[in-house]
This record gives sequence, C-alpha cells and structure tokens, in this order.
Amino acid sequence: MAKIISQETFDGVVQENVLEFSMSPAEAKEETIKQFEAQGINLANIIQDLAVNPQSGKPLINEMVDKIKTHIGQKEADTPQLLDQLAILDEECQKSLAHRVLAGKNGAHDALITLLEQTLAAAETEPESDQHDAVLKKCLQAVNSLTNKQPDLFDAEAMAVVLKLLALKQENRLEITILTLQWLQKACIMHEVNRQNIMNTPALKLLKPLLTKDNARLMSELTAVFRFLVLDDDIRMEFGCAHEHARQIANEFLLPLVELLPAYQEVDVLGDLLLTIGTLAVRQELCTAIDEAGGLKTIFEIMSNNLEEVRLNREALKLLRAMAGHDAVKAHIVNQGVAPIIKQLLETHQSNENIVAAALACITTLTLRVKEHSTAFFETGIAEVLVEAMRTHSSNKIVQRNGAWAIRNMVSRSRSQCETWISFGVEDLLNTAMTEHPSVAQDIKAALRDLGCTVQLREEWTGTAEKKIAA
Repeated sequence: MAKIISQETFDGVVQENVLEFSMSPAEAKEETIKQFEAQGINLANIIQDLAVNPQSGKPLINEMVDKIKTHIGQKEADTPQLLDQLAILDEECQKSLAHRVLAGKNGAHDALITLLEQTLAAAETEPESDQHDAVLKKCLQAVNSLTNKQPDLFDAEAMAVVLKLLALKQENRLEITILTLQWLQKACIMHEVNRQNIMNTPALKLLKPLLTKDNARLMSELTAVFRFLVLDDDIRMEFGCAHEHARQIANEFLLPLVELLPAYQEVDVLGDLLLTIGTLAVRQELCTAIDEAGGLKTIFEIMSNNLEEVRLNREALKLLRAMAGHDAVKAHIVNQGVAPIIKQLLETHQSNENIVAAALACITTLTLRVKEHSTAFFETGIAEVLVEAMRTHSSNKIVQRNGAWAIRNMVSRSRSQCETWISFGVEDLLNTAMTEHPSVAQDIKAALRDLGCTVQLREEWTGTAEKKIAA
C-alpha cells in the first residue's frame, strides 16, 4: 500500500526549503517533490501548484486567510491592505476546486462571512464611506470564487448576510447586488437543501424590487437565480421541491417577466427572459396566464424581429412547446400564426442542428392529435423544408427522431398529405435514418407506418403460456 502525507506536511517541507536553504518557491517545491517520491510516497492527494510567498515560504491561500482573520475585529484596519489580501484570495480560489477546498478547510468561508457582517454593520453607522462598499465588493468576489462548486459551505449565517445585502439601498450599489445574486446562484447548484432554505426566507420579497427594466445585466442575473432555484440536480436527495419552487416563483414573478419582454431589445436578456418564463410555466393555469397577458403576441414579434438569433429563437421554441401542453393555449399558438414563423426559422437556420431539433420538437407538440393544426403547418409548404432539414442533419439522431415525430403527427390524421411527403423523398430518408440510428428505430417506423410506407414490424418477444388461455 502506497504511503501518503498530508498537505500540511508537504507545505511544511516546502517552507523549510525556502527558509533554511534560501530556495525560490519553484525550486523548493521541485526539491520537496523529489524528496517524497524518493521515499515512495504517493503525492496524488497533494496540491503541488500552490502559490508560495517567497519571504515566508507559506502558501498564499493559508497566509491570506490568516491575515483576513487578523483584520477582523481591529478598530483601525488597513483597508487598502485588506483589499489586496481579498484580491489574492479570490485569485487563488479561481485556480481550481482543490484550491477552494483547501481555503474552505482553513476557515476562509467563516472569515469572509464574519468580515461581511462586520462591514455591513460599519456601513450602517457610516453610510457615506466608500471604503465599506469597496470591501463588500472584494469580499463578495472572494466568497463567490470560494463557493463555486462548493455549495455545502453556504450556511444559515451566509443566508442571513445575503438577506442584509439584498435589503441595502440600491443607489450606486449595482455591483454589490449583482455579486450577491451570483453568490445565490452558486449556492443553489447541486444543493437541494440550500434551495429549500432560500425559499423559506423572505428572499423572494427582497428580489421583487430588482425586477425593473433599468438594467439588462441585473435582469440576466436575477432571472438566473429564479432558474437555479428550480433545479433538480442534487443526487443526494431522493425527492426535490423543484415544481413547488417554480409555482411559488411563478405566482410572484411570471406576469411581471412577461410584461418586461417588450421593454428589452438586447438579445441576450430576451433569451434569458424567455428561458426563465419557460422554466416557470409548469402548470396549466400558468400557461393560460401567459396567454391572457398577451405573451404569445410578444413572443411572435420577438421571433419575427430576430430571425437570425440562434439562442433567442431556441428559447422561444422551447417556451412555445411548454405552453402547448395546455390544449387551449396550443390552439391559440397555431391560430395566431406560428406556422409561418417556424418555417422561416427552419429555412434561416437549416445548418444549425440545435434550432432544427427545437423547431421539429415544437411542430411535434403543436400538431399532436389536431388535424387543423397539421393542415395549418402543411399549407405553409413546411413539408419540403422539414425533409431538407432532416437530410442536412442525417447524422444527428435527435434531429431524425424529432423529424419522425413531426411527420407522424402531421400525417396521422391527414392522410391526404402522405403523397406530398413521399414525393420529397422522405421514405428513403427515414429508412436510412432507421439503419444509422437503431435506438430511435421505433419512432421512425411509426412515421413510415402513418405515411403508408412498407414497414418491417418485428415482434420483440413471444412467450409461451404454461396454461392454455380460454377463448
């Protein structure tokens, strides 16, 4: 069994080489590695690229955490020096997860939370001081880097600090608010308990005043928080509360988000808004609310005015598909003229497999079990465009599967379309796709069957009854 050592032992030898033998940090680390490898020690668990202070020989992470702890509680702290230390800690934490774990083990999170609490208290007594805001920014940057992929660090004390930060007056504090929102996002990723704890606080009430049309960057970060609160990515939890969180957030923010759509021209912000609305529309009454608020008309205008934008239209298609889960809303979507827009998107982005896959999935949902909807799409001449898109992306399994779904739904109640589809060569295309993508063969066979083409159906399993079943 290989011998191992602790990080402290490794760092201690590096420090000894720096102080006792006047080596540079690089030479000291190289010599230390050679010493331990010669002794047959496995260094796989050691962070070997830690930045080292050439004067003291200590790793910068450890040194900065210790210095920040020293600053806490001092009545006359050296603010410029503290800002430099926070910047170095932030830089070190950005290097790798191993660096962040080491900082967390050395008490960096508790130190930063205490420093934030202390600075917030000082800011209340001296509201005119710019130094406090500078410390808050640097501290939040460091705690963001530290919490990245370490959501377990986020605790009740951190949540209390977040609530105080969100409650601050927003004048000239946009950067602090944005950093606070980013901190919340990192605390939500892969951590269901954090998400539930956040939802159990007054956080949503404090976030509502931020929902304005004044700042695009703030809107993007705010909508990201909403989306992260409804994630379901924590494998440690058997059951999450994503649906309930989405419902609660939607009740407070869905309609205001829909109303904000016409206020923005920035493509990225519109994409974030559409993605967030689609994420929150998890119930039929919410889909109806979006429709009744004039959301469909706004979405169509955004798509028509930004046909060249890939991400924006992908999110719009996903949103329309989510809303089409409600039959009445689905009818409104088609009746208000979505078919020509989707055809234009397929023509414009025929080389982009992501847009093509999203458009075909949207067609599938909108034409499901409704002959009139199928006719509305067919009359735009979309059949030829759809077949050509599938031919262009013949190697993409998702495109072939979604295309087969769309064709099946369009012709299943409108057999008069079959001859037109076959004239575009769809039969050969589907047979080729079935050979190249056997995992979606059943979906493709369903399309061929409804087109009236020859399909080789195979009984997957034939059992023999032990007892004869009476007729």
